Amino acid sequence: MNKLIWLGLLVFSIPLIYLATTLSQPEPKSDYRWPLAQGFPKPQVPESNPMSQAKVELGRYLFYDKALSANQTQSCASCHIQSLAFSEAKPVSVGSTGEFHRRNSPGLINIAYNKTLTWAHDGLTDIEQQLLLPIFGENPIELGAIGHEDEILARLQRSPYPELFKQAFPNTKSEVDFVQVTQALSSFVRSLLSLNSPFDRYAYQGQDEALNTQELAGMDLFFSERLECHHCHGGFNFTQSTSHEKQPLDKRPFHNTGLYYTERPSLASTSGTMTQNLGYPEKDRGLAEITINPMDDGRFRAPSLRNIALTAPYMHDGSVVTLEEVLEIYAAGGRNITDGDYQGDGRLNPLKSPFIKGFTLTDKEKEQLLAFLHSLTDEEFINNPAFSDPWLDTK
Repeated sequence: MNKLIWLGLLVFSIPLIYLATTLSQPEPKSDYRWPLAQGFPKPQVPESNPMSQAKVELGRYLFYDKALSANQTQSCASCHIQSLAFSEAKPVSVGSTGEFHRRNSPGLINIAYNKTLTWAHDGLTDIEQQLLLPIFGENPIELGAIGHEDEILARLQRSPYPELFKQAFPNTKSEVDFVQVTQALSSFVRSLLSLNSPFDRYAYQGQDEALNTQELAGMDLFFSERLECHHCHGGFNFTQSTSHEKQPLDKRPFHNTGLYYTERPSLASTSGTMTQNLGYPEKDRGLAEITINPMDDGRFRAPSLRNIALTAPYMHDGSVVTLEEVLEIYAAGGRNITDGDYQGDGRLNPLKSPFIKGFTLTDKEKEQLLAFLHSLTDEEFINNPAFSDPWLDTK
């Protein structure tokens, strides 16, 4: 089946399966207290799934439970590891059946503030909707729940689930279903806030000593017009793709960063012969696959840079191994691949963002910029017991 067709069917038809159930389950008003420092805005939450501590705790159990996959070999946490800011140290993810995916597993950092989700889809705006992809997706298979729904739900009858579901959904008399599963998982993912890095303590908590001289110099470089990093990675969440109670406007930024400019087969010409054109590899053309707009070729969502030092390898396909290499690519104004697959000079890509124009850094400045990026690491976040595997306490 055409990739665009199955993706559209999955994203937009599966929610309809559970729509009646969702509408029939009134939820109490939120009793959840966001752990936010003064001045930080609250994330926006769907009215149909208000936050509650009980739902967050249920979601934590589900997030770490391999019983949620058809063959019981993987959980959400298999590809989203807390010590790595809920990313994984692989170029691309591998599903529960051993199938290699085409994209890198992004860190789950302040996802509650993201208005668009995944690497390149401007129609995925709710976590409840996005979660259907890893649970039910068939191309590629991740958890592989399609056709195994009843047996997976049956596994959720074991302790401590009956009490957890009862506390999370006190007004629901029906049996456990995937609406409750996705709502609880969404609540847990929304709770994964990272706002206590050294940079935060310096910028928002008034601790001038939180950043040293080298990190401060790197911060100045980051926010300079000379490097222009902040145009795509701006705001308190270090990404343009941010929305909250005080900023409902969604800019939906997707950028072509000149990572590729390679030959690929084009549609047959009028003479019936295949011609070649240039752009991002056919295996993943980014937003263009969703919008069918050639101008969106190679455009991907700018991720948050929070905890960026922990989430290697980088880019949508995990093809850049280190932060140093990332800086070198941006300094060059794109990536020039001279051998192997996908040869071509991304610096010449005509659809490249105007902010990727290249710059010069001295060795000292490079060290300063890297030091600043490391200052975005939140040790409290990656060690927070509220985000950890609850099943370890039961073994």
